[in-house]
Amino acid sequence: MDVIVERPGALDVHNASVMACVRVPAQNGRREEHVEEFSTTTQGLLTLRDWLAAHGVTDVVMEATGAYWKPVWAVLEDDFECMLVNARHVKQVPGRKTDVKDAQWLCQLLEAGLLKASLVPPKPIRTLRNLTRYRKSQIRDRQREANRLHKVMQDTGIKLDCVASDLLGKSGRAMLDALVAGTTDPAVLADLARGQLRKKIPALQEALEGRFGVEHRLVVGRILAHIDFLDESIEQLSEAIEEQIAPFAPAVELLCTIPGVQRRTAEVMIAETGGDMTKFQSAKHLASWAGVCPGNDQSAGKRRSGKTTKGSKWLRGVLIEAAKAAARTKNTYLAAQYGRLRVPAAPTAPASASPTRS
Repeated sequence: MDVIVERPGALDVHNASVMACVRVPAQNGRREEHVEEFSTTTQGLLTLRDWLAAHGVTDVVMEATGAYWKPVWAVLEDDFECMLVNARHVKQVPGRKTDVKDAQWLCQLLEAGLLKASLVPPKPIRTLRNLTRYRKSQIRDRQREANRLHKVMQDTGIKLDCVASDLLGKSGRAMLDALVAGTTDPAVLADLARGQLRKKIPALQEALEGRFGVEHRLVVGRILAHIDFLDESIEQLSEAIEEQIAPFAPAVELLCTIPGVQRRTAEVMIAETGGDMTKFQSAKHLASWAGVCPGNDQSAGKRRSGKTTKGSKWLRGVLIEAAKAAARTKNTYLAAQYGRLRVPAAPTAPASASPTRS
């Protein structure tokens, strides 16, 4: 094969070690390999960097192995042209699997220019991505705690959620805090209602009768404390994200003009795509990368499956949420398009009258 990269380097990255291979010119027009193993500690990675530089390496490739590649990338990206590749795209012949052979195979592929790089955004975008992803996990945790609260309240027989639309709204939270503090009188609890909910005080008094025992006070108290902690974490993360995304403020505002896209969704879109659309050849390539386009599985002239492909789960998630929100908007093109494309619900057959006995 022709030599495209004169001095390539390849890394087989693991949790505690990195197997490195470089290919450099030798005498008589031949090529020679050098293989060495390094630790993944900071000192070990600095030694790896110096070893690669000593061999005159210009390009370095590594597989996307979980999160293990990230500290290696951070040490090498300023001194070399780094490339991250999908491990599924560089599998070699079965039965020849060792760390050394993996590094050698990667190095040969890079030398011949046969690798396709994965998208790795610059440092500011990676920082923003870490913040938005962690905020999303905190939001999910909060939703789990809210669901757990509803489940515990069902066990108590208190049907507050049947009267108040938001169990964790101002009125609902005041009643829950009072229950945790030991107040169980339905009249006293119902009197804590605020705003429009005060019109439903008789219904609240009936709904607040139940069996709120000592174990319920403990569990509900811990759930509410955890929700308060998560709310504070989400608020702090949102402030940090707002500061980090400031250079992309015009793009965020433009994205928010799309029906169904709110600020948090726009922030995730910027974080996951990097804000640079030149990385994608077309909108179709972006949709494929996000995993929101139909799959293509055909064999013997038959289409076997059209399910969507795998993609960035973080970007795919917010795009689906935005699409569902856009479908519920009024007098918008996206809502009208959804109405034209969706499969209409099958009509239900009328229930037959049961025969009467004479």
